[in-house]
Amino acid sequence: MGIASGIVLFLVIWFMTFLIALPIRIQTQGEAGTTVEGTHKGSPERHHLRKKFIIVTGVAFVLWAIAAYVILGGVITVEDIDFFGTMSGARN
Repeated sequence: MGIASGIVLFLVIWFMTFLIALPIRIQTQGEAGTTVEGTHKGSPERHHLRKKFIIVTGVAFVLWAIAAYVILGGVITVEDIDFFGTMSGARN
């Protein structure tokens, strides 16, 4: 895995975990009782984005490190998931 593919893998993992973490612990304007005119009651009042950004970055780094170990260490190779034998190298 090269540098560019490692960065891309990290960003994909980061965005996936960030999208998972976005709806966690959101307090809506309806729950807070402070609905601003022109907005929906489901609009966030407190979203904790800075805290989520830091936590997601740490979680994504751990997941990326595990994925990088699996890829670079050869724990799982392409031949392991080649169910139809197309990567065997034998050409007909």
